[in-house]
Amino acid sequence: MIRSTGRKRLLAVTSLVAGVTLLAAGCGGGDDEGSGDGTKSPAAAEGTDTDRTLIVWAGAEPPITANFNPFSPTLLAGTNGVIYETLFYYNKTSAEAPRPMLGESFEWNEDGTELTIKLREGVKWNDGEDFTADDVVFSLTNKFTTRAYITGAEAVDPLTVKVSFDGPEFTNEFSVLGTTLMVPEHVWAEKEADVEAALTWTNEDAPVGTGPYTVGETSADSYTFEANPDYWGGKPKVAQARYIGVAGNQSAQDMLTTGQIDWTGMFIPDPDSIVSSSGDAVGYVNTPQDPTAIYTCANVDLGCEGPQTDVAVRQALNVAIDRTEINNKAFVDLAAPVSPTFALLGRDDKWIADGMPKESPQTANAEEAMKILEDAGYTKGADGIYEKDGQKVEMTLTSPATWTDYNSTNKLVAAQALKAGIKIDVTEPTQQEWGDARFSGNFQLTLGGIVGTSVPDPFQIYKDWFTTDATIKVGETLEPGDWNFTRYSNPAVDEAVNAAAATNDEAAKKDAYAKVQAEITEDLPYIPVVVNATETFWNAKDYTGWPTEDNLYAFPPAWGAGASGLILSQLGGTE
Repeated sequence: MIRSTGRKRLLAVTSLVAGVTLLAAGCGGGDDEGSGDGTKSPAAAEGTDTDRTLIVWAGAEPPITANFNPFSPTLLAGTNGVIYETLFYYNKTSAEAPRPMLGESFEWNEDGTELTIKLREGVKWNDGEDFTADDVVFSLTNKFTTRAYITGAEAVDPLTVKVSFDGPEFTNEFSVLGTTLMVPEHVWAEKEADVEAALTWTNEDAPVGTGPYTVGETSADSYTFEANPDYWGGKPKVAQARYIGVAGNQSAQDMLTTGQIDWTGMFIPDPDSIVSSSGDAVGYVNTPQDPTAIYTCANVDLGCEGPQTDVAVRQALNVAIDRTEINNKAFVDLAAPVSPTFALLGRDDKWIADGMPKESPQTANAEEAMKILEDAGYTKGADGIYEKDGQKVEMTLTSPATWTDYNSTNKLVAAQALKAGIKIDVTEPTQQEWGDARFSGNFQLTLGGIVGTSVPDPFQIYKDWFTTDATIKVGETLEPGDWNFTRYSNPAVDEAVNAAAATNDEAAKKDAYAKVQAEITEDLPYIPVVVNATETFWNAKDYTGWPTEDNLYAFPPAWGAGASGLILSQLGGTE
């Protein structure tokens, strides 16, 4: 099978409703040695078989709408990883080589325009059909997720695929191998005739994937995954996992402490008390990876309205907030400092260009904020709020009503900004309302996460969150795989990101990143706040095989896309 594509953008999916939480074969992955071909080999799972149902909370609130469509922005947690898999798993908690999943090895040609992928033999879809190279070709080139830089893909033989690009694309390795979900051609090919209908299909009835579990019962309160007896990595030892809807963090915390939840990723201000009071029955790890930022609807040309469309207002707000106080009071010092370059401090330091600030300001500077506004022509009104051309510097900042850490952050930001003559009105919509507005661009300011990269390189953040190709006009829902919520568009950033994608030379990439960083630290479409605490809790009494601090073989939270399936496949019961 050979497929090629010249499509630049996909059909706009205006009917999708967005509201995801962040968004989805062997234990001991961190101990495996590289196989010499840029991949890792799976090891055996631990623990014993158990019929005890594993109870998971991944952030969903009731009522739950069953949606296992891998191309939908409202897909349920577990769809990515538990049902559908990628070719390789890239562990964002380390710099280790990718773990083979449906792929076994891969190799670039010398100029980065072709990528040859060898597939795992003997893999079957959960409906009994063979997984083949034709499925990989379809998954990479279908009309639902086509990447513009892929010019074609060819099934060389049933277990080999050659992917062609329009230029050197070394830097997009993770995007192709680590984020593209493999879907069965025999299910999805006919749906290409009506893309919009396919993207709104909930895929509730027995979705066909290669993952370790299949879908069982679904309801407004929960949905269940059943162990796949024919899974290529061996039938999972945990027979059933039930994902439940819970109305907010506090309710979930209460259920965790009373043993009604076995696995969750959530913010708890005093995690040590949970662990100690359980008698070590609850395990815990904190893996700060993902930046939390104030999204600003920044681009007037794409329909954004409000004071935040002025770069001077964004710059003033950036220096007006006290990140140390926010970390202390909203995140109880569990978060980490964030870089305005969006490189992960410590892991990605080498990519921060000379002259760029390493960290965002950790304390507030109201005087500097006011000077920025005054230099831009703003004057302070009688009420102490700056204004210009009859428009006050007053904006609405949102976060979901049940996200206590984010709500506390917003209130602190509002109080801090007021000292600099910036008025912020905090609102707390439902998670669904917040998600809808985020994807459609109908907000002024909203607090949200930025999905950190799974490799020690900020490229994917630059490409997915800052480029023009990753956004759309306000009022239209972002397409699957696009994350530029701010509607930011900057030709210099676009050009530099394309240059970075086209090289495997570290010096050339650093030069490209320097250009990106110079623009985004000035424009601040996303105002960095912290690298959010990512707390994970699990039942250590009844289950073994969790990714612990000593063996972080996968990103541990229950909502982790891709990683959740890998973790479930490693778990077993205790004796």
